[in-house]
Amino acid sequence: MSKNQMSIKAIRLTFLAVLCSVAISFGQSNVSSTAIFTKSIVDDATPAVLKRILLADKEPLSKISFEKGIYHFYPDKGLEKFCYISNHDDVMVRTAFPIFNFKNLTIDGQGSTFVFHGRMIPFLIDHSTNISIKNVTVDWAMAFHSEGLVVARDEKKKTFDLQISDDYPYEIRNGQIVFVKEYYEHTLGQTILYDPIRKAIAFDTESYTNISNGKKNAVQNNIKSIYYKYKIDHRSKSQKVLGVQNTLKVEQLKPGLVRFYGHRKKMPPLGMVLTSKGDQSINRLAPAFRVTHTSGFNANNVTVHHAGGMGLIAENSADLILDGFHVKPSKGRMVSTSADATHFVGCRGKVELKNCTFNNQLDDATNVHGTYQEVVDVLDEYTLGVRMGHSQQQGFQIGDTEDTIGLVRLSDSFFSYRKLTIKSVQKINGRYHIITFNEKLPSKVKAGDLIENLDAYPDLLVENCVISNNRARGLLISNPKSTIIRNNYFHTEMEAILIPVESGHWFESGNAANLTISNNTFQDCQHSGFDRGVIRFVTDDDNENIAFKNVEISNNTFHQFDNLILEIANTDGLVIKGNKITNSGTFPMLFSNNPAIKIKSSKNVVFKKNKYKGKANTIIETASDMEKIKFK
Repeated sequence: MSKNQMSIKAIRLTFLAVLCSVAISFGQSNVSSTAIFTKSIVDDATPAVLKRILLADKEPLSKISFEKGIYHFYPDKGLEKFCYISNHDDVMVRTAFPIFNFKNLTIDGQGSTFVFHGRMIPFLIDHSTNISIKNVTVDWAMAFHSEGLVVARDEKKKTFDLQISDDYPYEIRNGQIVFVKEYYEHTLGQTILYDPIRKAIAFDTESYTNISNGKKNAVQNNIKSIYYKYKIDHRSKSQKVLGVQNTLKVEQLKPGLVRFYGHRKKMPPLGMVLTSKGDQSINRLAPAFRVTHTSGFNANNVTVHHAGGMGLIAENSADLILDGFHVKPSKGRMVSTSADATHFVGCRGKVELKNCTFNNQLDDATNVHGTYQEVVDVLDEYTLGVRMGHSQQQGFQIGDTEDTIGLVRLSDSFFSYRKLTIKSVQKINGRYHIITFNEKLPSKVKAGDLIENLDAYPDLLVENCVISNNRARGLLISNPKSTIIRNNYFHTEMEAILIPVESGHWFESGNAANLTISNNTFQDCQHSGFDRGVIRFVTDDDNENIAFKNVEISNNTFHQFDNLILEIANTDGLVIKGNKITNSGTFPMLFSNNPAIKIKSSKNVVFKKNKYKGKANTIIETASDMEKIKFK
C-alpha cells in the first residue's frame, strides 16, 4: 500500500470515528436525530421500529426514514394497548408505531409500502404535537373483508351460489360460513354488492342486500323479566342478539363454491361481487391511522389500500391537514377500507382534505362532527353525570378544562339553552363520566338533556378530492363553525353530502352553519336504491326547529339518473345559485314521481340563475305550511 493510500485510509478511519462520536453524543443528549431503516428488516419490521421508538425518551427522534421497499409488520412483537376508539370497537390492539408524547416528528416512507398482518393499528398517535407522515402506502396482507362472485341463482328455490377465490379462506360451521384470516375471522354479517365492471357499488343493491340471515326467535322464556336499573343500549353486542335466530344456511358444493339458502330479499344478480365484513358490532377494530389529543398532524402523499375500520380516525385533536391522502383498493379487491375513509370527532382548529382520493371504502369518505352525551344525573349544583349514547362511543372524553359545553334540549331547540365551562372530567368507566363545571347549573337542567362541546368543531375545507365507488355517503358534515366544499367529484351510492343532526343512534352532534358547497360535480349519486336527495339536510328529531343556517350551494353540476337532487329541512338562510342539473340516463329511474327539490320546515330560501334540464314534472315541492318557492 502506498503512502497516499495509507493517508486516505487514515482520513477515512478518522472521519468514521468522528461520525460514531457524533452519533453517540446524539444518543446521550437532548439533540434529536434521524433513524434510518433499511430493507434488512423487511421480513418483520415491527421489532426494530418499535425498539427505536421506545428509546426516544433517552435518544430523541426528529425523523424516521425508510429505504424504499416493501416492509411487513406482524403483531407478535408489537406493543399492546387497549384502546377506546370512537366509531370503532373497543379493543386490545398492537402497533409498531406508538407515537405517544412526541413533538416535531416526521415519518418518511420514501415511497415504501408497509404491509400489516392481523389486528394491528399501524400508526397510533396520542398526545403529540406536529406529527408528519409522508410518502408511504399502507396495506394488509389479508383483507378484513371477504369477496365472492355470484355465479348462479334460483329465484324459485331461493338459493344463490358464490365462487370464492383462495384469497378468502373460509370454513363452514353449523351451516354458517366463517371467513378465516391471519389472527382474525368474521361471519357473513354486513354485505353489499359491487359491480366488477364499474368497480363500484352495484346499481340498486338495496333490493338484494344485506343478505338476510336472521328472523325473530320463536322460543324465549322469561327474558322480559330481566330488570335493568339503568338505560341499556339495544345495539350493544349482548343485547342485539336477543330474540333473533339465524335462518341462512350455507353448504359447499365443491372447494371454493358455496350455496346460500334462506335469503329473503331478491337473489343477487349474476356476475356481481358480494362483499362481506362480518357483524357491525365487531368489524371495526384496526384503523390505519388513529390520532388522539394531538395538535398538528400532516399526512402528505399517503395511500391507504385497506384497513379493518377507517383509513384515519381523529379524536379531540387540532389542525389536521391531509394533502394527497388516498384511500383506494389494491390486489384486485373491490373494497379499500371496511369503514370510513376518514373521520373526525371533536376536532378543532383546521381540518383540511385537499387533493385526496376516497374510493371503494365501505362507508363515508369523511364524517366531521362532535358528540352528544346524555345527562343521567344532576349530582349537585355544579356537577352532572353523563352517559355515552352509542356502544362505539364509549371512552370518549367530551372535553378538557375550560372547554365550553352547551346544554341542549332538542324538543325545544337544536341550539344550546345554556353554556358552561368545564372544571374537571372524572372517568368512572367507559360509559359514564362525571363532569364538574365552573358555573352553577341552570335550574331547568334534567336527566335526558344532552351536552355538546361547542369548542370542539373545526374550520373545514374539502377541496379537489375524488369521492367515488363507495358504500354510503361522500361527506357527512355536522359542523357549526365554517365549512367549504369545493371543486370535488362525487359518485356515491347514497347521499353525496349529508348534513344531519343525529341524536338518537350515533349521537353525533353539530348543527351546520356557514357552509359553502361550490363548483363540485355530482355524477349519478344515490344509485343504491334509497329514495333520498343527492344533497340532504335532515334531523332525526321530528320537529320544525331550525338546525342549519347560512348555507350556499352554488355553481355545481348535477348529472343525475333520477329526479331528486336537493332535500332541504330545518334550514334558515339558503342560497342556491348558478347550478346546472341534467338527467344522465346512466341508470333507469327508480323514483320517477319525485320532484327535483324538496323543502320543508325552512325559511329564507333563494334560487338564482340555476339551469334545469332534468325529467321531473315538478322542480320544487314545498311542505303544505310553507310559501311556494320559485325555481330560478
